[in-house]
Amino acid sequence: MFLDQPKASAADALARLRELGITVRVVTGDNPAVAEYVCDHLGLDGGGTVTGDELDRLDDDEVVARLATIRVFARMDPEQKQRVIRLHRRAGADVAYLGDGVNDAIALHAADVGISVDSATDVARDAADIVLLEKDLGVLADGVVEGRRIFANTIKYVLMGTSSNFGNMFSAAAASAFLPFLPMLPSQILLNNLLYDASQMTIPTDRVDDEQLRRPSHWDLGLIRRFMSVFGPISSLFDFLTFAVMRSVFDGGPGLFRAGWFVESLATQSLVIFVIRTRRVPFTRSRPGRLLAAGTLAAVTTGALLPNSPLADTLGFEALPLRFFAVLVAMVAVYLLLAEAGKLVFFRHMVGTVSRPMPVRQSRVQRRAARFSHRGPIG
Repeated sequence: MFLDQPKASAADALARLRELGITVRVVTGDNPAVAEYVCDHLGLDGGGTVTGDELDRLDDDEVVARLATIRVFARMDPEQKQRVIRLHRRAGADVAYLGDGVNDAIALHAADVGISVDSATDVARDAADIVLLEKDLGVLADGVVEGRRIFANTIKYVLMGTSSNFGNMFSAAAASAFLPFLPMLPSQILLNNLLYDASQMTIPTDRVDDEQLRRPSHWDLGLIRRFMSVFGPISSLFDFLTFAVMRSVFDGGPGLFRAGWFVESLATQSLVIFVIRTRRVPFTRSRPGRLLAAGTLAAVTTGALLPNSPLADTLGFEALPLRFFAVLVAMVAVYLLLAEAGKLVFFRHMVGTVSRPMPVRQSRVQRRAARFSHRGPIG
């Protein structure tokens, strides 16, 4: 008697995938009774079974309508496996396919992400986008969590960078129209960007809220545009307030004006990461990573010290009076509170209006397996 038991860790891995919002379907060439027994043994719920012969009797629309009720596709030949993948993608799902045999090659290529293992056949490995060195479904769950964490941290930088850059561009253009001198020298802008970007290099180490890991996220350009159009003007508002303070309160000339805006701009656009990085209340309900906190505070402190350092003349700054830093602390505090309020209103308003994921594309990105396919001239 031959017996091939599932791995002991498979049930736990499938449970983790289910918690991550991933629906698992079995597409196999094996006997349906065997596939159903394995699914029951692993606690894989979700529907009935369709065999290859039954699949052939259904048109595409009928299959798509029944996809949510099917747990196992059994007795499938390679073309039928590919059809199952294609119809899942047509239904709007992002599909990953895991296979290790010759019969899995075209299904691997048809999926959004083809996954195989290092012990698979050569053609399966070549058709796959990802080859696992460890034959364990838990690796997939770990990979999904890590991918979502990376995506969430990437979006933090995109939202912060686009909104702050939009606001700074608007502020600089408006100030240049009314001031008899440049509001900030090119070298000072580059230095500001250097300190700002250096602090944001720690974003990949930041913590990610649990709710961002429990569900998949999609690139939403509309959300980014709306976020930029809301938070960019908020940043510009405090830039204009700084301009007024430097000209009316401190009677600042070019050097003092540039020093004040340099420090305020760096502080606001850097510290706002603590607001943008989470949809929760920052610090109390979502703590930032230690490296992100340390890097951001170090950049802001460095920028604040430069106008009063021996490098001030070289950089084109004048020393800032202590009163300015008292005003700066108050402005930054109000700015962060306003940004937090704006964030809460923005995302509350965005519920139900976030753009839909991009539709399934008909043309796919060139993949490694494409070199194994060749279409010659017809006729």
